[in-house]
Amino acid sequence: MHNGAMAESFTDEEFAFLRHVRFGDLPARVRPEDMVTLKETEPAPDYADLAYDARERAEG
Repeated sequence: MHNGAMAESFTDEEFAFLRHVRFGDLPARVRPEDMVTLKETEPAPDYADLAYDARERAEG
């Protein structure tokens, strides 16, 4: 069934305005000199360990 309505088409400026209304201002861009390299301080547990811990807690 066709209702005759056409899809709305927005300009880039209209999309920018709608994004601003919905999300507000974007945070300031992080400058490359302010970026830092992250280093894990301890290895992440693997999934088998997580599943074992969850089962152990559930069984008490």
